[in-house]
Amino acid sequence: MTIKEYAEDINRSVEDIVKHMESLAMDTSDLDRVLSDDEVILLDNSFQDEEDYVETNPDEEMLNDYNLDEKAEQIAYESNLTNDNLVKTSKVKKVKKQEKDKSNFKQERKKIYKHKEKLQSNEQVVDENVLLYKEGMTVSDLANLLDVSTGEIIKKLMGLGIMATVNNSVSFDTVELIALDYNKTVKKEETADISNFENYEIEDREEDLVERPPVVTIMGHVDHGKTTLLDYIRNSNVASGEAGGITQEIGAYQVECNGKKITFIDTPGHAAFTEMRARGASVTDIVIIIVAADDGIMPQTKEAIDHAKAAGVPIIVCINKIDKPEANIDRVMTGLVEAGLTPEEWGGDTIVTKISAKTGEGVDELLENILLIAEMQELKANPNRYATGAVLESKMDKHVGAVATLLISNGTLRLGDPIVVGTAFGKVRTLKDDLGRNIVEAPPAMPVEITGLSSVPSAGDKFMAFETEKQAKQIASDRALREKDADTNRTGMSLEELFGKINEGLKEINVVLKTDTNGSLEAVKSSLEKIDVEGVKINVIRGAVGGITESDIVLASASNALIIGFNVRGNNKVLDMAKQYSIEIRLYDIIYKLVEDMEKAMKGMLEPIYEEKVTGTAEIRQLFKFSKVGMIAGCHVTSGTIKNNDKARVVRDSIVIYNGSIKSLQHEKDGVKEMSKDHDCGLTLDNFQDYKEGDIIEVYELVEVER
Repeated sequence: MTIKEYAEDINRSVEDIVKHMESLAMDTSDLDRVLSDDEVILLDNSFQDEEDYVETNPDEEMLNDYNLDEKAEQIAYESNLTNDNLVKTSKVKKVKKQEKDKSNFKQERKKIYKHKEKLQSNEQVVDENVLLYKEGMTVSDLANLLDVSTGEIIKKLMGLGIMATVNNSVSFDTVELIALDYNKTVKKEETADISNFENYEIEDREEDLVERPPVVTIMGHVDHGKTTLLDYIRNSNVASGEAGGITQEIGAYQVECNGKKITFIDTPGHAAFTEMRARGASVTDIVIIIVAADDGIMPQTKEAIDHAKAAGVPIIVCINKIDKPEANIDRVMTGLVEAGLTPEEWGGDTIVTKISAKTGEGVDELLENILLIAEMQELKANPNRYATGAVLESKMDKHVGAVATLLISNGTLRLGDPIVVGTAFGKVRTLKDDLGRNIVEAPPAMPVEITGLSSVPSAGDKFMAFETEKQAKQIASDRALREKDADTNRTGMSLEELFGKINEGLKEINVVLKTDTNGSLEAVKSSLEKIDVEGVKINVIRGAVGGITESDIVLASASNALIIGFNVRGNNKVLDMAKQYSIEIRLYDIIYKLVEDMEKAMKGMLEPIYEEKVTGTAEIRQLFKFSKVGMIAGCHVTSGTIKNNDKARVVRDSIVIYNGSIKSLQHEKDGVKEMSKDHDCGLTLDNFQDYKEGDIIEVYELVEVER
């Protein structure tokens, strides 16, 4: 980069850069000349020294104590360590520790700059025995890759029971089977594209792998003690010398138990957890579901369990508040069984730990269980390559620019490394641990905070460090173009896609199911799970009573699932979010029609579909009773147009309680054919009298949709 570009990169004036360069005896005659790597490193060190001086400069009181440190320590020792002297002595020690840390940091930083070449590149080595499968690959394409005739490939396909011509596409599974005959292995093309590092495959040699700490997320209902448990773990399992002065600087931290580290992610809740999965960042190894012993399994607990199950990670249940008189552990255990988590002591395979986050009872056992599961999982990483991982949180700071909290999943991140995060790029200007201390490198499973990015990334974005800044900038540019061309990061599945997906090897269809009653939930869920078309089954990853919510959309996006609503629907905000995430919501009021559609979709025999188009909505604001006609709903038209005899439904608290048509429509005393937005009217519905103020009447028509 040029001198001008460097100034822009670190948010400094060109004059400031020139001043530092002159102090370092560098050539400043041409501001457009390209700086060498050594010059950039020298300038980085120069500015970092200046920042360190500002950051670690003690206040006046500390300086006075520091200048008198010998005297203060002597007084504290000779006067039996009174409170005032203890405070003074602790301040002196704190200043000394800051100065020592600063000195160590400088030495480590210089050392790290001298050994940059030692890390392994993340780029794959070209292997002639590996075929790259591209979506839509034809018989002709496969023959060319294998350097054989198309006739030979067609014969092998016939041997597998597949009739195909040279222009027919072949599935990934089929290519894998054929490649075995030629001693070749097959990978999907995106796994070999380093710019697509969400799907990029890095293969480490077994001798390079070392054990890494487990990453744990705690989820559960509000007020069940998640924050109290996190605070207790953090304050009772910190390194010697830090207790009493702990300040958590970022939304993740590490603790030590039995000589081994555990990384905890402090997420806002299960929605954020699944949002990260939706963006491809499955960072969690273990999920802890916390349940209050005096409250039991709550709706948010069930939702957290569903999200954890969908992530496919081990679950530990933590029953909290066992010290309270009203604690009822048996009720919690029964609720867990009903939610699909059978405790080990009841013959299941779910570890359940009973604790009090307030007193600390049982917390050590919980940490030991985490380490036990981690040992069984054999969590390993290669610390000798450039880092990869995910963003936990990010923000824009007016002083230092974009700030991101990263969790390293593999490799080592170092100060000065070129890095791409989502579509942002830059160099790691500062690197801090969870306590806000400057460090020069971070190993796998360590949470860190960095600065130096060109823009603020999103939570869940993946990152990768590279050898050169030029490479990082090019890859960030490629990723930005890809994202602009097609927003394919968030895609669900539609019924129309099922048959094609099954042909490509899909064996399980994920479904988020929402119904109006528990009875309907059990009936619909049972009917769906009985469907079996050519070995393909339906997996209801979340089934619950109530309207379709934003959390359901996020879960469907992360799990590539369909959403089915039975006698329920979502509000306009939810429907807009579904469009944004490309999630299909199918609404039904008859079970056999739902089952029939699923079976036909799985067999590729779907009939023409009709999409509901809402033409108007009205809110019931007053009720009128007349002896001849019964109840009349006094309504205000809130959107669109209401027409007499149109199809209509009544929605109460997101639950559909009626589906039929408008019987009559009046304005004042006159019958009318239609009413438009912002007008008042009276209406009756066919065979319905159970109106309530606040009900929403949706008027719609069915429009055939082209496939």
